[in-house]
Amino acid sequence: MRQRPTRRVPSGNLPSELSSFVGRGAELAGVARLLESSRLVTVTGVGGVGKSRLALAAARAAAEERRERHRDGVWLADLSCVRDPALLEFTLAEALRLTDHTVRPPRAVLAGHLAGRRLLLVLDGYEQLADETAGLLHELLLRSPGLRVLAAGRCPLGLDGEVLFPLAPPAPAEALALLAERAAAADPAFAVTAANRPALTELCARLDGLPLALELAAARLRMLSPEQVLARLEDRFALLTGGARGALPRHRTLRTAIGWSHELCTPDQRLLWARLSVFAGRFDLDAAEYVCAGPDLPADGVLDLVGELLAQSVLAREETAAGVRYRMLETVRLYGAGWLESLGDAGRLRRRHRDWYVGLATWCELDWFSPRQQEVAALVETELANLRLALECCLEEPGEQHLGQYLAGTLWFYWAGCGRLTEGRHWLARSLEPAAEQAGAAEEYEGSRLKALWVLGYVAALQGDAVASTGALHECRDGAERTGNRVAAAYAVHRLGCLALVSDEMVRAAELLGEALERYRETGELNSNVLMCQVELAMALAFQGDPAGAVSLCEEVRDICLERGERWTKAYALYVLAYAALDAGDPARARRLLTECVTVNHTFRDLVGLVLAVELLALVTVTEGAAAEAAVLQGAAEPMWDGVGLRLFGSGYFNAPRLACQERAAEVLGPERYAEHAAEGRRLTVEALVRRAQWVPGPRPATRRPAAPRRGRRADTSL
Repeated sequence: MRQRPTRRVPSGNLPSELSSFVGRGAELAGVARLLESSRLVTVTGVGGVGKSRLALAAARAAAEERRERHRDGVWLADLSCVRDPALLEFTLAEALRLTDHTVRPPRAVLAGHLAGRRLLLVLDGYEQLADETAGLLHELLLRSPGLRVLAAGRCPLGLDGEVLFPLAPPAPAEALALLAERAAAADPAFAVTAANRPALTELCARLDGLPLALELAAARLRMLSPEQVLARLEDRFALLTGGARGALPRHRTLRTAIGWSHELCTPDQRLLWARLSVFAGRFDLDAAEYVCAGPDLPADGVLDLVGELLAQSVLAREETAAGVRYRMLETVRLYGAGWLESLGDAGRLRRRHRDWYVGLATWCELDWFSPRQQEVAALVETELANLRLALECCLEEPGEQHLGQYLAGTLWFYWAGCGRLTEGRHWLARSLEPAAEQAGAAEEYEGSRLKALWVLGYVAALQGDAVASTGALHECRDGAERTGNRVAAAYAVHRLGCLALVSDEMVRAAELLGEALERYRETGELNSNVLMCQVELAMALAFQGDPAGAVSLCEEVRDICLERGERWTKAYALYVLAYAALDAGDPARARRLLTECVTVNHTFRDLVGLVLAVELLALVTVTEGAAAEAAVLQGAAEPMWDGVGLRLFGSGYFNAPRLACQERAAEVLGPERYAEHAAEGRRLTVEALVRRAQWVPGPRPATRRPAAPRRGRRADTSL
């Protein structure tokens, strides 16, 4: 018997350091002291002074301490790429790794999640949404007594109880140490000597010790001597200290440093810098080559130019789950964006950016039904900021609403399969809003609208919003029949069957799902949706007392998934096979199937699949005689329902395992001991629960064989 996993405190989502943090010992200690006594600490200062680096360093120190006040982790939310206030809550939920399938407003989801937790939330780059961020934080801090916030921005948030930590540039000695460290990283032969120290010290003074300016200058020391760098900076100082009248000297100095670095770039480097500013956050080389290349900037030269901008600290390189990505600091990006606007080329570049990410989503949808499914999920997660920007572009450009409908619909696998239902519904609903400029082109792009409708109906059904789901699906089916779109009609019928399934209308569900499968076969459609339709039909059969028919359908799905490398739909097939195995008196087989099911659902952040599998696993566990462990698993499932909503819309069939487990475990343990073990489960993180689900209890005498569901009615509590 393997040892049962113990609970581990989550560490959060802080990124690893890409370069050393130089100096700032006094500042770190100061921020730490303020966090001891204050729930909102804001590090303020001019752009480039090192606010983000200091906040991250303080956050890492807090995470390493593992104190009770941060027992639920330290979490970073980067808001620098967020422009639409409607996406603020989604970004915070994403940073906190929240998955929610309900129709609750995202703000309510955040407040509910944070209400009973003790954690440190680090907010960076909120300036463009300062008022909206302040309003959200005000509500979260009021409703979440265990929440502490460390913010980093150019302006205060202006909330009661906010403690400001104005950050000045580092002392001259620390500035020189930073310059020397970064210069040595670019050129290992570099060293501070008696000969070059005066020029380096003067360079630090000229740049006011601003860390970003020093890093840009350090990149130049690989090619120029300190005296040459200083001379070139002085030559351009008068020219580049312009900017807004009345601007703070340090703002002008930063612009000087960036502008000086810009002036030292070649024309091609400057052009690429400007064009790369259209990306939101990270981007990869393929995207840069497509979006930025043209007659004046050949695609085969972009790689070398990216390398040159990396060497000059204009770009930074990052390792992500989807591979190598590049990004600009927001201050540097904004400088490039200003140049792009002045060139009059911003609109064209935004459209090229949109086209690339529409194409990326199309490829990902096709590749979802393949062995690369997990990589696709990681890719979309990494590119989410750029996909959001592309959606905005589609929905804001006159006459291109159909592209927004297509893109929002094409990402169905991410919305439904990776725990993003609420955000998916936001984009789908926006894309389907009436648009007068598209009235004449409605018929031409009807396919995009129908796709957005069935995906909206699917998402709403999973959220338990039967009214919205029914309306969207009937509109889709009527439109599909009117235009002869057989594929869209099949999807509409399928999702109506899915809605009937979760509404306990098993006879109607079986009829609609069977009809949808026939329509899919007639059109030659085969993908994860089609296989899910077959699994849902199997569920309807199993719940009506036909386990043999359910097993036959799901074994076929499992075989196709194994052949195609599909895992997401396979997990649901395994759930039905486990249900049938338990009904047949084989809890050991049911456990093996459910262990894999839990792992896959967690991988894709599919909360519906995960909570169903955990509850059935809890029933398996009590059937094996481990009532205490079953109570722990059952307790762990309870908080997940907060993210799913009403317990599968009140379904007696889907809820039967939970009720049966509660009854049997409480019978063995007694009400008080059952409540104690369930409370232990409720304290588990999702990660700890997944590890727990992989624990195999020792052999115990099995309890009575579970009774089969009664045909044609809701299952009783004995399953």
